[in-house]
Amino acid sequence: MLDLIIIGAGPAGLSAAEAAAREGLDYLVIEKGTIANTIRQYPVGRAMFSTPNEVEMHPGTLKPVREKPTREEMLSHYIHFVLNLDLRINTDEKVLDVSGNIDEGFVVRTDRAEYRAARVLFAIGAMDIPRRLNVRGEELPKVHHLFVEPYPYVRKDALVVGGGNSAAEAALFLSEEGARTTMAIWREDWENRDPKAGAMKHWVRTPLEAEIEAGRLRVVLYKHVDEITETDVKLTTETGESLTLKNDVVFVLVGSDADLTLLKKLGVKTEAGKLTEVPVYNPETYETSVPGIYVAGHFTHARHIKAAIDVPRQIVPLIAKELATKRHKSHTK
Repeated sequence: MLDLIIIGAGPAGLSAAEAAAREGLDYLVIEKGTIANTIRQYPVGRAMFSTPNEVEMHPGTLKPVREKPTREEMLSHYIHFVLNLDLRINTDEKVLDVSGNIDEGFVVRTDRAEYRAARVLFAIGAMDIPRRLNVRGEELPKVHHLFVEPYPYVRKDALVVGGGNSAAEAALFLSEEGARTTMAIWREDWENRDPKAGAMKHWVRTPLEAEIEAGRLRVVLYKHVDEITETDVKLTTETGESLTLKNDVVFVLVGSDADLTLLKKLGVKTEAGKLTEVPVYNPETYETSVPGIYVAGHFTHARHIKAAIDVPRQIVPLIAKELATKRHKSHTK
């Protein structure tokens, strides 16, 4: 029986693994993709919105070439953190089921093996389930819910649907690299200037507006997308007109959610978060409504990477202390 299984190898999972190793716990991290898988899904070459001190594992260890690190610099930082500490991580292994209880231990079943653990920490990302428009044609091969790079779409007609930073960045990159780009966005998103309310960052908006000014990027204020076909997209504009846009590729970037299926199956209660549903947990220990099941990272109320790194350093020592107390009691019986 392991002391702790950590599900997810993003910043929260890596921080938890380091804390578990430091506490002398017998632990294992299980990750369905790669180390820092969520960050690997960011666009190629993207500069982060965060400064190094907000995303690095230890102060002064991430040294980007410019003021803010790129996707590649962050990936390298997290990978070398794992290599340098020789953390126990199984990648490309998907957790299929978690069952059990705090008294008898938990069984974690994956597509490769079955494990038993005294405690389980969910440190999964919030990009597992892309939100969909739920319109006819969204299943066509030309429709993507993730933007990686603009280069396959040079001199092609591209449509980006969405109003946040991800959509704005995709439209900007596509336009800058020679795609004939249209961005469909709600008026309230386009006019939003409040960063706390999800407005696009000024360093994205400024070059985006330059692309519009130069005539390379078109912005359409829309109410809803009606249908996607092989050759075009039909949508209703904010004034109620029907508009047909010819295109070769469509990026639907309207947000994503964490996959809480395993937690819910265990009986963990959830509540509405700021942007999406989150598990109910003790704010001191991050233990959920199911004893022995903990959460950390992007799909809790502590959404930012810095919090995702800091929280496991607070809660893993508490788990270690609790397990040590339990062992001591069982030995003295």
